[in-house]
Amino acid sequence: MTTNDANWEKTALENLLKENLKERQSNRRWRTFWRLLGLAITIALVYSYFAPFKKSASVLSHHTALIKLDGEISSGTSANASDIMMALQNAFETPEVGGVILKINSPGGSPVQSGMIYDEMMRLRKANPEKHLYVVIEDICASGGYYIAAAGEKIFVDKASLVGSIGVIMAGFGFTGLMDKVGVERRVQTAGENKAMLDPFMKQNPKNTQSIQAMLDEIHQQFIKAVKDGRGTRLKETPDMFSGMVWNGSKAVELGLADDFGTVESVARDVIKYTDVVDYTQTENVAERLAKRFGATLGNSFASALQKVDLK
Repeated sequence: MTTNDANWEKTALENLLKENLKERQSNRRWRTFWRLLGLAITIALVYSYFAPFKKSASVLSHHTALIKLDGEISSGTSANASDIMMALQNAFETPEVGGVILKINSPGGSPVQSGMIYDEMMRLRKANPEKHLYVVIEDICASGGYYIAAAGEKIFVDKASLVGSIGVIMAGFGFTGLMDKVGVERRVQTAGENKAMLDPFMKQNPKNTQSIQAMLDEIHQQFIKAVKDGRGTRLKETPDMFSGMVWNGSKAVELGLADDFGTVESVARDVIKYTDVVDYTQTENVAERLAKRFGATLGNSFASALQKVDLK
């Protein structure tokens, strides 16, 4: 064996040992990472389990329950019926709650979600007549937002709040004129003569337009009935009250769409008489956020792996 052969074997052995050491260090790092991740998930799950009890355990005396409804009312937003109803139920079921305030700042949204919240508010009020449910409006309470507000025992506003918009809208676009100009032909096949009635690339059919209008009118009447049932004799009806018009807070009080001026703090202090305010709004907890992010990361990793697979 020559000197060069010996040096080559020595170098190869050293390189092999170094690679083995790097691999062992890498494996240790990954084991540590997964252990820490598992610990973090466990802590988050434990926190998530005990979080609902923390709120009630920390409140030893009577207080005012606050529930926030912010933004568009939709099943895909924080202002969804499921979360709002759950918060209302939690507030009404807590013995230490002396009164409930639903604070609304919403331009409206789904009539279905709004109707579900309205019905639940009415049910809770009827089942718990000793526990008052008030609505406080901040910047805006329009359309579906006001649909919900009408279920409150009393509605409080700021003098500059925007209130009303008691109407229903379905909007879209039509591109048939543009298609004619550029020479584009729309080809669509359906099973069911009305299946494509909202297609923006087809001319409106008078029969379909009439059908859609009838549906909107029916939903509008449901809205009007909910407002009248909720507000009762306090309403001072005008010809444009249910036309979709919006008023400021001062005019809303004058028309009976609202009862008085107030804020969360003033209603808790002067009306409910319990100045301690506890937020019962349902929020996404740490465990849910972690699970979603972890799931998204795994999903992206899996998708990336699939993209590298060549199916032949």
